Amino acid sequence: MAERSRTAAWCRHRLLETVAGSAALIPTGVMSTGAKAEPMLVNAAELVTLLGPHQILTMAFTSGVTLFAILSAAQLLRVARRASRDRAAARSQIATLRAETDRIRTLLQLDRQITVVWSGGEPEIGGDIGVVGATQPFRVLAFGIWLDVERARDLEAAVERLRERGEAFAMALATRDGRHIEADGRAIGGHAVLRLREATGARGEAAELADRLRRAERDAAILRTLVESLPVPMWVRDATGRLSWANAAYAHAVDAKTTEESIDRGTELLDRGDRITAAQARDAHGRFEKRVAAIVAGERRQLDVVEITDANGICAGIALDATEAEQVRVGLQQTIAAHRRILDSLATGVAIFDANKRLVFYNAAYQRLFEFDPAFLDDKPSDPDVLDRLRAERKLPEQADFRKWRDGFLGAYRAIEPQEHSWHLPGGQMLRVVTNPNPDGGLTYLFDDITERIDLESRINQLSGLHRETLDNLAEAVAVFGSDGRLKLHNPSFVRLWRLSPDALASQPHVEVVGTWCQAMCANDAWSVLHATVTAIGGRHEPVARRIERADGSVLDASAAKLPDGSTLVTFRDVTDSVSVERVLTEKNEALEEADGLKTRFIHHVSYELRSPLTNIIGFAQLLGDPAIGPLNAKQRDYVGHITGSSAALLAIIDDILDLATIDAGAMTIEPFEIDLRETMRAASDGVQDRLAEAGLKLVLDVAPGIGTFIADAKRVRQVLFNLLSNAVSFSPQGGIITLAARAEAGAVVFRVTDQGPGIPAELKDKVFERFESYSPGGTQHRGAGLGLSIVRSLVALHGGEVAIETQPGRGTTVVVRFPMTHVMAAE
Repeated sequence: MAERSRTAAWCRHRLLETVAGSAALIPTGVMSTGAKAEPMLVNAAELVTLLGPHQILTMAFTSGVTLFAILSAAQLLRVARRASRDRAAARSQIATLRAETDRIRTLLQLDRQITVVWSGGEPEIGGDIGVVGATQPFRVLAFGIWLDVERARDLEAAVERLRERGEAFAMALATRDGRHIEADGRAIGGHAVLRLREATGARGEAAELADRLRRAERDAAILRTLVESLPVPMWVRDATGRLSWANAAYAHAVDAKTTEESIDRGTELLDRGDRITAAQARDAHGRFEKRVAAIVAGERRQLDVVEITDANGICAGIALDATEAEQVRVGLQQTIAAHRRILDSLATGVAIFDANKRLVFYNAAYQRLFEFDPAFLDDKPSDPDVLDRLRAERKLPEQADFRKWRDGFLGAYRAIEPQEHSWHLPGGQMLRVVTNPNPDGGLTYLFDDITERIDLESRINQLSGLHRETLDNLAEAVAVFGSDGRLKLHNPSFVRLWRLSPDALASQPHVEVVGTWCQAMCANDAWSVLHATVTAIGGRHEPVARRIERADGSVLDASAAKLPDGSTLVTFRDVTDSVSVERVLTEKNEALEEADGLKTRFIHHVSYELRSPLTNIIGFAQLLGDPAIGPLNAKQRDYVGHITGSSAALLAIIDDILDLATIDAGAMTIEPFEIDLRETMRAASDGVQDRLAEAGLKLVLDVAPGIGTFIADAKRVRQVLFNLLSNAVSFSPQGGIITLAARAEAGAVVFRVTDQGPGIPAELKDKVFERFESYSPGGTQHRGAGLGLSIVRSLVALHGGEVAIETQPGRGTTVVVRFPMTHVMAAE
């Protein structure tokens, strides 16, 4: 009992604590105060005292249940309110999404487009399939139907990468019917989406330009590949004229390993002159086209070169090998010209008419035969017109019905085989006329005047006796062998020359037998050639000549020629005396040439051997005159000066001799380049200043205003002018004036060196140019080696120029030198 009492007390205590902790005041009722009712409040302790423990427990349990119900209802109310708010928000969001969907659908419907979505199964195709010209949705994905093969392959590859790896793409396409489509592929939310949209307006223009660019790039790539593979040199120059591109054939043509090497080195295929001409033509007309010669891969070829320039100054060129065509053209022209010359040289009249019966060719014999006016023939008359004119001039056979005869004669145009006619003209002339049909439908006429032949045939018997007597009295040995090789005719000289028996020759022996008899007297085998000529099948019309040396020392000139009847005429002429004289003259000429060569070699060798010690003498003399070596007295300096001057003069003579020897040997060449006229004249005059001062002479340089430069060997030009000035100094009187003038005249640069000396007699004007000839006018003591003017003439001749002398005794001398003006540049 006690335990239960303790337990109950403890429970009451905990309950009171609980109740007391949850609410300090508990409403227990309402008190009425008359006007209004007020609640009555008691605290927990008072409540326990008033009610007791059991009532308190009962009331607490009831209150807990009620509180739980109230709290649950409140929670349910809050959940319901939240659910209501969520439903309202969802309805608002759905309405917003629907509005956005409607807006997007409206925007999508503004453009004609197709949308293809791959979600793992069959693709979903929507939109206007007419954009790509398809009639069924599945034909949209058959790209090869509405695209060309290349673009269809590109689109298929892009779609495959989109579906497999999610790679986005965008490309512009052109359909087979010319429409432009924008293809756009994207990966969206795990789906592969392809959109095909028709490009219109600015997008259409951009797509069209993109398609043009693609095709242009493709065509450019194809053309570049083609150009690179062509075996024809092609190149491009920039606006400055420098090579900027070339193909492999160009590199091969200029012997470059690669095209880059040819461009870097700027190796040119054309010569400088051709490039200048091409640049001038491009500047004037924008195009250059010409056949030029050039070195291609080490060989000289003929090239048809074409260069064109665009508005930006970029030049493109191509060179086609026309060597074979040029050779064929030249050969054809030569053949045609040779045929014309042959036909013109024929005694047979030739006239060729074309298929329209118009005259296209005639030779001189045809014109002379009928005495045609050349203007009439050059007007290409018809064949009937020609026959009508011949009939009017009575140069056709007389015919009762000319029209019928003419129509039958012109039937040769329809014939297959040649036809031959004989015309007996009213004047007694007889013609042989051959009509030969041409493959092109024309006709070729051959007219032979056989009047003389008929007359000759009537007189041949009378002349045969005369011919026989003539042959018998000829000094030359004559033998005629028939076509069967047997001796048909011979004269007494043949019998005497070969010491043959007339009886043996009367039996008409074969040429082989006659050759055996005659070969026994010959020192060389010459009869074999004559035998081959006589027995040749078909006959050889070209004469054959041989020289026969016999054992007795005599020499014969033999010749064999085919005769029209197939016989062979063999003649022998004794030329023993002529050959002896010829041999003597040949031996003498060879001896003279050998002596001249020996003289030239001797002069060259001696001059070379003198040059070395003379150079030492000049060097030591200059060394003695150097004050640094030691002082010299006046006489010693005078001697050294004489040594130096004499050595220099001797060295100049030796140099001249060496130059002449080099020229005679054909080893001297000129090195032309651009030289300045004034500077060249000044350099030549500097070499004679000491001599001018010593003789008290004045030198005047007269150069035409505006004269500039020309192409020549500067060293040789100075040498020419120096020799002329030295020659003028030698012949000028004390205090005289020497003039060196230069002018440009008629495509040449002309130098004139004028002195006031005694002049040269007319009979000696040409002689002064000969070697080792020296002229001393008026008994003066002037003597020279006689090489100066000879060297001048040789050096000027190497330049293609000429030298002349204008002089009169007592009025001075002017030497005129003309150099061809290969290329002149005006002075700035």
